[in-house]
Amino acid sequence: MAIELTARQLQIVELVKRHAPITGEQIAELLGLSRPTLRSDLALLVMLGLIEAKPKVGYTPGTSVSASALTSQKLLSLKVKEIQAIPVVIREQSTVNDAVVTLFMEDVGSLIVIDDAGCLSGVISRKDLLKFTLGHANAAAMPVHMVMTREPNVVHVQPEDSVVEAAGKMIHHQVDSLPVVVPFGQEGQAPDRKRWEVTGRVTKTMMTKLLYDLALNRSPHIVRSEDKKE
Repeated sequence: MAIELTARQLQIVELVKRHAPITGEQIAELLGLSRPTLRSDLALLVMLGLIEAKPKVGYTPGTSVSASALTSQKLLSLKVKEIQAIPVVIREQSTVNDAVVTLFMEDVGSLIVIDDAGCLSGVISRKDLLKFTLGHANAAAMPVHMVMTREPNVVHVQPEDSVVEAAGKMIHHQVDSLPVVVPFGQEGQAPDRKRWEVTGRVTKTMMTKLLYDLALNRSPHIVRSEDKKE
């Protein structure tokens, strides 16, 4: 069975590649940790051949593992919360015209529909709006709930899900983006597993940027609120 590296172990490998030769003390300082804390991580990475320990020199990159294997490890370790962006939302009471304007203003491919509590109500894509407006003369004034895909039929992910799992859902369900949600719950109350509070979104464009960065062997481009194109 393949060993899945932790996020800290992947960081160590990256630091060794960038700063080799580098001592254990220097690695610990860069990570803000003590040298003893890293002892087991360093020992494992040396054993796997990801890094080499040279006496009186320090740690250098290993040679036994291919770049593609390391890229796979990085990808498998990433979680949705590390790449998600701010969601682009619209209220249930909004009109189709509001939705079209928001799509153009935000330059996105889909909108997340929420209720007054900020919980997931549905999603609307450009394709949904196009089909609806072509078939209805008075479409602009109609409410978005007549167009959207309704919850619980919306495919979504949670922050702790892996990026690979999110990509798999996009491919399987043939969607371009996914809402990121957490169970809804008022302070002091147990979370409601039937209602989902929207906290973010992930898109195919984000996945493409991520793969591009990993292929070039550099730190993944973390998508923030300003990266809105899908």
